[in-house]
Amino acid sequence: MNISFVGELVFYSMFIVGAISYYLGKRKTSSAKIATLIGIVLCIVPPLNIVYLIVLILKNDLSCSTDTESSA
Repeated sequence: MNISFVGELVFYSMFIVGAISYYLGKRKTSSAKIATLIGIVLCIVPPLNIVYLIVLILKNDLSCSTDTESSA
């Protein structure tokens, strides 16, 4: 295993984990951009980004605060 392989692994995982973090961040947090940034930064240490994604998956979805009452 050489250093260029590790660099490529980190580089490509930034895109994959960033996209997954954004998708999960939109559903489960109030700030998707910060969730994405944290996911991308944690790609430097690959086990941490997997743990972060697991934490996001296990977090409850945000509930919609819209009222569904009819005005009729």
